[in-house]
Amino acid sequence: MADPSSYRPKPGQIPDSPGVYRFRDEHGRVIYVGKAKSLRQRLSSYFQDLAGLHTRTRTMVTTAASVEWTVVSTEVEALQLEYTWIKEYDPRFNVKYRDDKSYPSLAVTMGEEFPRVQVMRGPKKKGVRYFGPYAHAWAIRETVDLMLRVFPVRTCSAGVFKRSAQIGRPCLLGYIGKCSAPCVGRVSAEEHRELAEEFCDFMAGRTGAYLRRLEQQMHEAAEEMEYEKAARLRDDIEALRRALEKNAVVLADATDADLIAVAEDELEAAVQIFHVRGGRVRGQRGWVTDKVEAVDTAGLVEHALQQLYGEERGDAVPKEVLVPALPEPVEPVAQWLGERRGSRVDLRIPQRGDKKDLMATVQRNAQQALVLHKTKRASDLTTRSRALEEIAEALELDSAPLRIECFDISHLQGQDVVASMVVFEDGLARKSEYRRFQIKSFEGQDDVRSMHEVIGRRFRRYLQEKQKAGEWSEENAVEEENGRTEEGRAVDVLAGDVRAGEARTEDGRPKRFAYPPQLVVVDGGQPQVAAARRALDELGIEDVAVCGLAKRLEEVWLPGEDDPVVLPRTSEGLYLLQRVRDEAHRFAIAYQRSKRTRTLRAGPLDEVPGLGETRKKALLRHFGSVKRLRAATVEQICETPGIGRKTAETIAAALAAAAPPAPAVNTATGEIMEEAGE
Repeated sequence: MADPSSYRPKPGQIPDSPGVYRFRDEHGRVIYVGKAKSLRQRLSSYFQDLAGLHTRTRTMVTTAASVEWTVVSTEVEALQLEYTWIKEYDPRFNVKYRDDKSYPSLAVTMGEEFPRVQVMRGPKKKGVRYFGPYAHAWAIRETVDLMLRVFPVRTCSAGVFKRSAQIGRPCLLGYIGKCSAPCVGRVSAEEHRELAEEFCDFMAGRTGAYLRRLEQQMHEAAEEMEYEKAARLRDDIEALRRALEKNAVVLADATDADLIAVAEDELEAAVQIFHVRGGRVRGQRGWVTDKVEAVDTAGLVEHALQQLYGEERGDAVPKEVLVPALPEPVEPVAQWLGERRGSRVDLRIPQRGDKKDLMATVQRNAQQALVLHKTKRASDLTTRSRALEEIAEALELDSAPLRIECFDISHLQGQDVVASMVVFEDGLARKSEYRRFQIKSFEGQDDVRSMHEVIGRRFRRYLQEKQKAGEWSEENAVEEENGRTEEGRAVDVLAGDVRAGEARTEDGRPKRFAYPPQLVVVDGGQPQVAAARRALDELGIEDVAVCGLAKRLEEVWLPGEDDPVVLPRTSEGLYLLQRVRDEAHRFAIAYQRSKRTRTLRAGPLDEVPGLGETRKKALLRHFGSVKRLRAATVEQICETPGIGRKTAETIAAALAAAAPPAPAVNTATGEIMEEAGE
């Protein structure tokens, strides 16, 4: 790990002008490429205190061993040079989009003497015009089959074309009129290229003029009594219209536009692009990326634009590009797109109408793509096995933690404190084992005490269930010695023998809390980990490992350790721990929000006459809780927007008359009981 101060440029050495910079590691490999409006300001931001840097940025600057830059005259040149260097060096710390699936495209090899129409996948090639991508290859073949009647372009491979030329006979498509058979000289190379260009024009969206020309030719042939020609033109028009009907009209004004939407979380992002030509969706594609650098939505959009249009020219860049957030600054990016198109490109955020509605559809597709990507990654058995092995190795466990339980605390300004417990078995969520806890022994923002309480309660129940299961096993042994049958025990269960039902579930597994985890993960750092370990030690439980995952730096903390365990950014073990932690956080927040909703709907404010939902929300928003509202004076209540003095006096009187509800107490143990989870 390098010290950034060892290669920091001297003061005044960095120019205050636009440019592109490269960070290199100790082996001279480029690990990051960036651009800046002011190189001095941007590069200086990398050499501040490491504690103030984003975790991924900190990893980058400590991996690097040198930095260099190139000055350019404009921000547009910086954008182009940045794209060129990213393509050339493939830096590990730059955002790199990858297709979330292998999308096929309709390709026309215009670089060949006799252009060929075919289905293509993978990276784009020079001299080939692409249309799409499409969701399915069969959709492309159906479209091509309809259009070959009108545009009989070659579709055969090079081997078939050469063989037909040698024997002097075309293939089957040449006999049935779906190929102009340039292989045997029925059309010249120039005539065949003209057919291919018309095919490309039609696929690019210039359909109206061509259909009108065919209709005119049909009417002229009918007037001249060339009825066979007119009938063939009629069938051609019908075939083209059927091909068009496969793409629904989404924008009535026949707009040519690309719509880009981004769905992201702290770790990954998914991008979806809809290609609209002539008002119809002509293609769709999606990308996913790991967020290996600190980048916001606008930055993701800029990277997507670079990757989407970096090698495109002309009509491939539409007149309009609709995005969820504009790059900052937007003018160089718009100018760069205009240069690639050869005319002005409108880069903007849709505000209203059909385009905004279509953008919402693209956004939903992006969200689904991100969820699907995470599901596929999590469901891969090999990946999950590797993740569990990495966790066991990093935490020095005796075996892979096949059952992991994660705990998180949630509250609103110290009120309605709740906790969640989520369970992952074999690397997958087991939602039937999830539990929720209410923390009622105290109020306040003390996550450490809350964590100690919830861990203690969970494993206290584990010991109780374990003891019951042991007693039940001893009873079974006595019954077997006395000749008691399984049928007899089943009768006891049906008759209400709860002791048997408490020990095991229907599939024979220990019930509720009786199944211990190999690893407990807490959401937090050293204090939360110490509290969890202390709770386990107080109960005499030593065979359950404990670790904590701190959100800010994604560091793994172990009990009694002064330094965290830092897992590699690409580690599948870290990814699994993050998924477990995020799921516990989501589950805790959902429970806490549901409690707030119930408090709002069934609280003492409901008893105040004439107080509607809007003013109840305003009161809770102003004071934060009913407890604080109850302690407020009439003058303080009047400070709430929409609350007059008469209403404030009514509220104060109603709250004073309504005594706070007493918590439910377990008379056997003296514990305050929670609403769900135990």
